[in-house]
Amino acid sequence: MTVVPVILCGGSGTRLWPLSRRNFAKHHIGIIDGESPYQRTLRRLAASRTFGKPIVIAGQEGRFLASDQAEAVGVEIELVLEPMARDTLPAVTLGALLAARRDPTAVAFVLPSDHLIPDPCAFGDAAAAAAEAAEDGAFVVLGLAPTRPASGYGYIRPGETLATGARQVVAFVEKPDVRRAASLIAEGCLWNAGMFCFRADAALAEIGQHAPVTRIAVEAALSEASEDLGALRLGRSYARAEKVSFDYAVMERTKQAAVVPVGFDWSDIGDWREVWALSPKDANGVASEGPTALIDVESSYIRADKRLIAAIGVKDLVVVDTPDALLISHIDRTQEVKSLVARLEAEGRPEAHTPAQVRRPWGWYQTMDLGDRFRVKRIQVAPGKQLSLQRHHHRAEHWVVVRGTAEVTRDAEVIIVGENESIYLPLGCTHRLANPGRIPVEIIEVQTGSYLEEDDIVRIEDDFGRC
Repeated sequence: MTVVPVILCGGSGTRLWPLSRRNFAKHHIGIIDGESPYQRTLRRLAASRTFGKPIVIAGQEGRFLASDQAEAVGVEIELVLEPMARDTLPAVTLGALLAARRDPTAVAFVLPSDHLIPDPCAFGDAAAAAAEAAEDGAFVVLGLAPTRPASGYGYIRPGETLATGARQVVAFVEKPDVRRAASLIAEGCLWNAGMFCFRADAALAEIGQHAPVTRIAVEAALSEASEDLGALRLGRSYARAEKVSFDYAVMERTKQAAVVPVGFDWSDIGDWREVWALSPKDANGVASEGPTALIDVESSYIRADKRLIAAIGVKDLVVVDTPDALLISHIDRTQEVKSLVARLEAEGRPEAHTPAQVRRPWGWYQTMDLGDRFRVKRIQVAPGKQLSLQRHHHRAEHWVVVRGTAEVTRDAEVIIVGENESIYLPLGCTHRLANPGRIPVEIIEVQTGSYLEEDDIVRIEDDFGRC
């Protein structure tokens, strides 16, 4: 039996702010040892013979990261784009429909993209056990052995053991307070890991019974879907799907719910305290990344992007520095970062949603300096990629190549610009930056003019379908 994995690759990127943002969610960032949780998830699936080609459900903001990071780890995916975020019920419905396209009786395994599970063999064994129970008609959730009375997780009360070795689910308990969580653990309850396994046809029947509006909407959106640069883009009918979780809409209502208890280590990297707990630490309990100078610092997480962070005589702190924002928090209050980001959003602060280094399908750019009538950017273009052919109404640009060789279109000219060379693009000219070489091209761009925002771009041609 081959199981179809369905990876939920959305998310708002608020819990690990300022490193993660709405446009650069936590599952795509190299949190520990450089590789992203999404890439670790792909590797974990590829390491097991249980799984077939993954279906990855992502939003527009993360689509190119999803495909590029999958290519970087050598895993082929089927990428599907939601036109808007609608919680997990529509995404799971979509996964079941796509799995049923491969085989109506296929077993689908739905999992988030941001979980860390260090033991891929134990994970593969648990998935195989879940698939066996699902093939027998059960709606299976993996239940983790709790390590502490956490209030941020849902709990599962298991019942009698079934013939497949899974256990019936007596009840789901939504995120209790710490005291109630401790009581649930004493009663033998498990954490709800948010990983589900079921037969595609059984899931669609159950969704049709409990959430018919969503099934109809997702089916319509899938019938309206179109190919978009190697991804399947759903139609606008997706907006009619209910914005509700799969747990609430189906798992808490079906009579076929079962749980496979598992004991492997697991983390959903829910906040910076969790990152600290997972990171290597010194004798004083300090985890640090990047350039730091620390004296008498205890029980803290210190992360520097480029600037040196120096600290003396502090404890129980999280300090995360990025080019455009600095977070300082007591280590026990990092769950409140989400509320902080909501406040920044309400104030209209771009730091709430846009990272300092903005990813594009051709590479990335980062604003280095910004003042009255000028902006300085660092731009990197991947080998074989090019920006759109474009013009600006309000600014001129000066490009200095600091690495690689750039091919620059300027009106009717095509000019090769090498390292330590520059080119001027006057106001209103049609221009394009391309990288014809085998190494990334890096330039420093100086914009000058009366208006310098990204919406002053008139695209004439674009390899990525943007307008």
